[in-house]
Amino acid sequence: MKRAYFIYAIIFILATVAVAFILPKKGLSLIKQSSMDITSSEFKNNGPIPSKFTCQGENINPELEIGGVPANAKSLALIMDDPDIPDYVKQARGIDVFDHWVVFNISPQTSLIEEGKEPDGTAGINDGGKTGYAGPCPPDKEHRYFFKLYALDSNLDLPVGSNKADVEKAMSGHIIAQAELIGTYVKK
Repeated sequence: MKRAYFIYAIIFILATVAVAFILPKKGLSLIKQSSMDITSSEFKNNGPIPSKFTCQGENINPELEIGGVPANAKSLALIMDDPDIPDYVKQARGIDVFDHWVVFNISPQTSLIEEGKEPDGTAGINDGGKTGYAGPCPPDKEHRYFFKLYALDSNLDLPVGSNKADVEKAMSGHIIAQAELIGTYVKK
């Protein structure tokens, strides 16, 4: 019995050493890793979005910086949404999340989305019924706004004006990396 425990302990130690030291040196990993990121010079992650980029300001998109896109990416997709909408909006519109910005088939070489400019790509439709950026405009309290960036192994065969659900369905099985930036806003 002691011999069996000893053997199991040796196997466990060898497996741990293999996962920790041997696999990474061989370029192998048990966990999908990504160093892709999305940041903004306008606000920090989980920080307040300046009013310039909201319905109380110029209602233009903030500058977004993109880094670490995998070399094998064929396109990028960007979705900005608000999961903090009040119940009466959910019921009236039949949605759980308000989609503010949907753009896909963005070049993977894109490293900067300039302030007030749509990235080159295919514009999806937001929950305001328009293509393009719709800034934060919370009706009740502080909301969180998620800027989600996806690196894909293909372009999406979808038309201009596709909604977020169509984009997410088309992305399924094609996401090779993703990154997220969260900003907050409350009307003043």
